[in-house]
Amino acid sequence: MKRGSRGFREMVSPNVALTTADLGPIAAESLNGNFVLADNRTATAISNIQLLAHVDLDLVNMVFIMGINFPETRLVKRSLEIFYGVGPLVSQRLMARFHIHPTAKVGSLANKQVLDLTAELSSMTIENDLRRQLRDNIKRLRDMGSYRGRRHALGLPVRGQRTRTQTATANKLNKVERRG
Repeated sequence: MKRGSRGFREMVSPNVALTTADLGPIAAESLNGNFVLADNRTATAISNIQLLAHVDLDLVNMVFIMGINFPETRLVKRSLEIFYGVGPLVSQRLMARFHIHPTAKVGSLANKQVLDLTAELSSMTIENDLRRQLRDNIKRLRDMGSYRGRRHALGLPVRGQRTRTQTATANKLNKVERRG
């Protein structure tokens, strides 16, 4: 089945009675007979049990790690590499540390493993903290007036690459904070 091709209503016949136990963690029944879905949408319920809504199947099978929902079918290694600052080597080390097989899917992880991964990722310098740290390091070099700082400011290669030809990559990479 293609991703997002068919909604929940087409998968379940309208005569099938559904309760919150059938839907699991994605829905909780409210007082007025509506189901409140994980993404804060509501689905109208008929006589408090029959669900008539367009719910993507991807909402049903998701694992939440560090503020991001991952489909259960995605590899753990690829899911970890989505975070800025976690590359192939770091994700491989994390998986080895928590005894996760290299070809394991996110859906096959135990709750304890998910909690351990989340705790470890939260203790690492990743995402916005790492971006801020890199930006501060470049700003420090520029304010100090060092050779590397001046090269960053001019958008030129910083690590000794040639400038006679082929500086396009350096110009592209150093464009972030130029002359400011």
